[in-house]
Amino acid sequence: MASTTQDHAAVDPTPAATLSKAAVRAAAALRISQATLADVLGLSTSSVSRLVAGTYQLEQSRGKEWELALLLVRLFRSLDAIVGPGEKAQAWLTGENSALNARPIDLIRSAQGLVNVVEYLDLYRGRI
Repeated sequence: MASTTQDHAAVDPTPAATLSKAAVRAAAALRISQATLADVLGLSTSSVSRLVAGTYQLEQSRGKEWELALLLVRLFRSLDAIVGPGEKAQAWLTGENSALNARPIDLIRSAQGLVNVVEYLDLYRGRI
């Protein structure tokens, strides 16, 4: 059976579509609000609203949003591996963390804070 271009596109989405969906799904799984997601990705709230609706895609050519989205997905994957999905992950994210001296949800609103939280999780994940 021959594959059409349309069939192939449905099976093999672009990196932009893949990362856009992954970032939105990670935020939803962690119960991160659109306003917070806008801060995390360095986007306007209207761009995040369009991202969630599927009418805006993150682009590698816009380096900052791309790198921040990759870090957010990495944060989600690490947290999922350490504490599991759902309420435990969300509780960790919104709870006070003495090693980080803040709540991770507050830290990830800045690029440096997101990097610090991801590095912390990477170190912790390496121990398990």
